Amino acid sequence: MSDASHRVTIERGPDGDAVPQVFEVPAQDNQTVLDVVSWIQQHVDPTLSYRFACRVGMCGSCAMMVNGVPRWTCRTHISKVVKGGSVAIGPLRNLPVIKDLVVDMDPFFDKWVAAEGVHHGTRTRDDPIAPVDAGSAARVAADAGIECINCSVCYAACDTVAGNDAYLGPAPLLRAWTLLNDAKDEGRAAILEAVSGSGGCHNCHAMGSCTAYCPNALDPMSAIAGLKRETARAFFRKGG
Repeated sequence: MSDASHRVTIERGPDGDAVPQVFEVPAQDNQTVLDVVSWIQQHVDPTLSYRFACRVGMCGSCAMMVNGVPRWTCRTHISKVVKGGSVAIGPLRNLPVIKDLVVDMDPFFDKWVAAEGVHHGTRTRDDPIAPVDAGSAARVAADAGIECINCSVCYAACDTVAGNDAYLGPAPLLRAWTLLNDAKDEGRAAILEAVSGSGGCHNCHAMGSCTAYCPNALDPMSAIAGLKRETARAFFRKGG
């Protein structure tokens, strides 16, 4: 244990309207941002609200803004983000703040549904399983996005979401692309219709923040580009 400490600013309150609070947190070896938040809640302010579950980068529920960047706090070491002995921690942007560092995830998941990001099955348990060619380009495209754990880091990073509430966002569109390429999914027409609307894939400006900040190294930007291509093809097949 070191005698040093970190100056931690917590940006708390609905919509960030509360005055940020500053805490001195003892520095420890291998300390994560989540460790720092937990120390504040356990030793200084028991009213501080935040989310976490697994602490090992599997659930994504501990995602917060750290120095203005969305991150999994359980996998972010303070030594990597502290600047001049200080670090600022806040709730994920682009989502309503419930309390302190806790955001309302409902708008994010509502957009998954709006993007038809749910499996569209037509077969029963008595039907044969749809054949899947593991080496096909479609299967490779589907596999590339299946590790998304709905943490909303990409959604918080997206400037298009920040300026357009109707935009479906990177993770819902990545999910739509995954299902569009899944041989077991029968909802191709519904997916293409959902993602080509006013809040769909064509709103993306390809700035790439979603891909740059994804903790699982996924590539939503490329998935969105794929949706743009497929919706355009579908449009011209219909004759405009």
